[in-house]
Amino acid sequence: MIQAKGIVKNFGQLQVLKGVDLTVKKGEIVSIVGASGAGKTTLLHILGTLDRMDQGSLEINKVAPFELSAKALAEFRNTSLGFIFQFHQLLPEFSALENVCMPALIQNQSMKKAQIRAKELLDYLNLSHRFDHKPGALSGGEQQRVAVARALMNQPALILADEPSGNLDTQSAQELHQLFFDLRKAFDQTFIIVTHNKELAQMADRQLVMENGNFI
Repeated sequence: MIQAKGIVKNFGQLQVLKGVDLTVKKGEIVSIVGASGAGKTTLLHILGTLDRMDQGSLEINKVAPFELSAKALAEFRNTSLGFIFQFHQLLPEFSALENVCMPALIQNQSMKKAQIRAKELLDYLNLSHRFDHKPGALSGGEQQRVAVARALMNQPALILADEPSGNLDTQSAQELHQLFFDLRKAFDQTFIIVTHNKELAQMADRQLVMENGNFI
């Protein structure tokens, strides 16, 4: 699913990633842990094509995303990758259903088709009673489940999660952690999860430790 070799990233004179290698199989759940500033989020952003590396190579599902045109890269990101962030990043003026539909609408799907898929996902995540609620009317755990549904909307090959339970209470965090494994079982989803949560990190198929810009 992922083949990253020699990933180097500099910010000015500071080298944040120092030749990172990473291989991830389809259907695998990999956690990345390490102290703040170790380079975890920077690596996740490069794997998600949100930022570019200075050196190295990256293939996702046999596609080299950074060799694509800007338009093709945006389309690849929309169709092949799903993102879950610590602070949900939901659009406050739209309902839960509308937020989940967004990736499909960007793909130029009809609202009718998008809503069918979005309702299926929200129902799967036990949020069918929250279709029309805006984020401000949802609990933190509910908002994060809406964000998970949005990440799954276009049936991406890979889900990238950055501290997904960092803003949740203990029970909501535990439910979210179990959800990732349920989704892997149901949809054969591949996950890379950056986390400080030891429980989540240890549940993963592999736990990788990052220190000073590389895995140890």
